[in-house]
Amino acid sequence: MPQIKSAIKRVKTAQKAQALNASQKSAMRTAIKKFEAASEANADNKQALYTEAISKIDWAHSKGLIHANTAARNKSRLTHLMNK
Repeated sequence: MPQIKSAIKRVKTAQKAQALNASQKSAMRTAIKKFEAASEANADNKQALYTEAISKIDWAHSKGLIHANTAARNKSRLTHLMNK
């Protein structure tokens, strides 16, 4: 554990950021899984779930949670499922 006041504060802020990042990444993965399940079942709300998943992927990429190539790969895979 750090002794210096500023280092203690950095630990706290890093923990907050880590928790926020983890929840956002989890939300992105959940949106992807919901779309995949709807696509497999050929559900009526497939388009809305697709839009939400793409939005979550773009958001995660813009915040630096995932790499650009990962975002592009995921979006491409979901688009392929959507057009199938």
